[in-house]
Amino acid sequence: MDRNWLKRYPPGVPADIDPDSYASLRDIFEEACATHRHAPAFTNMGATLSYAQLDELSRAFAAWLQQKSGLGQGDRVALMMPNILQYPIALFGVLRAGMVVVNTNPLYTARELEHQLKDSGAKAIVIVENFAHVLQQVLPRTDLKKVLITRIGDLLGVPRGFIVNFVLQYVRKQIPEWKMPGATTFKSALGSGLGLKLKPVPLVGGDIAFLQYTGGTTGVAKAAILTHRNMVANVLQASAWVNPSLKANEARVVITALPLYHIFALTSNCLAFLSLGARNVLITNPRDFKSFVADLKKYKFNFISGVNTLLNALLHTPGFETVDFSALRVTFAGGMALQGVVAARWKEVTGCIVTQGWGLTETSPIATANPTGVDFNGSIGLPVPSTDISIRDDAGKELPVNGIGEICVFGPQVMRGYWNQPDETEKVMFGDWLRTGDIGRIDAAGFVFIEDRKKDMILVSGFNVYPNEVESVAAAHPGVLEVAAVAQPDENSGEVVALFVVKKDPSLTAEALIAYCRTELTGYKVPRHVYFRSELPKTNVGKILRRALRDELRAAAPR
Repeated sequence: MDRNWLKRYPPGVPADIDPDSYASLRDIFEEACATHRHAPAFTNMGATLSYAQLDELSRAFAAWLQQKSGLGQGDRVALMMPNILQYPIALFGVLRAGMVVVNTNPLYTARELEHQLKDSGAKAIVIVENFAHVLQQVLPRTDLKKVLITRIGDLLGVPRGFIVNFVLQYVRKQIPEWKMPGATTFKSALGSGLGLKLKPVPLVGGDIAFLQYTGGTTGVAKAAILTHRNMVANVLQASAWVNPSLKANEARVVITALPLYHIFALTSNCLAFLSLGARNVLITNPRDFKSFVADLKKYKFNFISGVNTLLNALLHTPGFETVDFSALRVTFAGGMALQGVVAARWKEVTGCIVTQGWGLTETSPIATANPTGVDFNGSIGLPVPSTDISIRDDAGKELPVNGIGEICVFGPQVMRGYWNQPDETEKVMFGDWLRTGDIGRIDAAGFVFIEDRKKDMILVSGFNVYPNEVESVAAAHPGVLEVAAVAQPDENSGEVVALFVVKKDPSLTAEALIAYCRTELTGYKVPRHVYFRSELPKTNVGKILRRALRDELRAAAPR
């Protein structure tokens, strides 16, 4: 393969990385803690953990898992938290114990949570108390042996932590009642673990680090099996790409507003900056943009990542233009298409060019990225080190320059396959190559452009929504006869879910159907628009033509 994109690599970025230079993510983490012991590692709501404290607390949790939980090496542990200090402690504790992290969206409905816990076979969960009532509904139908509850303010110190917990429970009333006999607190597990010794666990690159769930075309989420080698490779690839842009001897401060349970922030923010001894500033509620901007004003940060909608919202938040951007070196955008107007405005306000990248959960996630400092060009960039991109037609034949076909990826960051779904794995893998389902092209310089998506997936603010899942929920409403879910363009989130419905009950309203969906779907999956029709377009075998409906909405969208 002609890797002509290497000619466009920035100075200092290698053509290849060595994914076997570390046996596991644990080794990268422990090296970082030893090297940067006294540096701040994670900051949240004014409280900070140093690398030494993170080392001690994650070691304690790992020892508790080994000796007090009844779990063994390879068992799965679910983490259901927003961006708070407990997350990195639990994350690295699970990995150090030789167990597997199952990242879980805190906003899941009971139905979604039950599927993920049962599918992964998770034996333990660390969950924020705000969402314990959801877990309570499904707990008897799962394999969970241990439930560890934590509160948002538990690690914020005195009196800050007490105040945060009091306000959430008694002022804002954001903690519904729950009751789960046998549940313990994450804080008590840490206290118990501090008196225990962590037993060495042999870990190799082929061991599973994460079961990272992504939307499924069959209507339910499926888990990408990401090994330690996959994750080490992507950490090294991301670091190699970004490091030359950072100034030597400059404090590393990273703004982490995207959720760490999502693979984008997990790799690009949390893991990639460990070796640099960076401070990750965790934003628990990035939708509170007034507070978000107030946090930005407290730090001279070098790196921030986000999806298009997040960057756009910041630009429209009063006071953002007065933030000190003098230390900002890299703004990394991914998860959804970056709009040119947002890229231009961001550069104007911050003085920093937005670098757009692309990837999937199945690629850990980064597969391509634009060189930092290169003006927005509409592309998703060049293949990152040790990565090949090939454009293939439906028969699997490689296409020439600018030929439009399916984007396929080869590299050490490509997943092993889907957890317990060999048929789904076979659909997307040929040899060690991954069929991404995205349609695109590569130009003569090696830049990759996305033209369209092969699948019917809907992308809402960087989160995947699959029509079959939404349709299966909507179709369960007694007033629905037929339904199709498609993407509708939206200026705020890129796309939203729209439903086309043939009524069974003439009295059915859009409001009633949306309210019904809200009880079964996470917020970003809930339909925003409902259109009633007397019939839906179909193929000659009766399959609903989603594309015709989607094209209709695109044609009607403002230009």
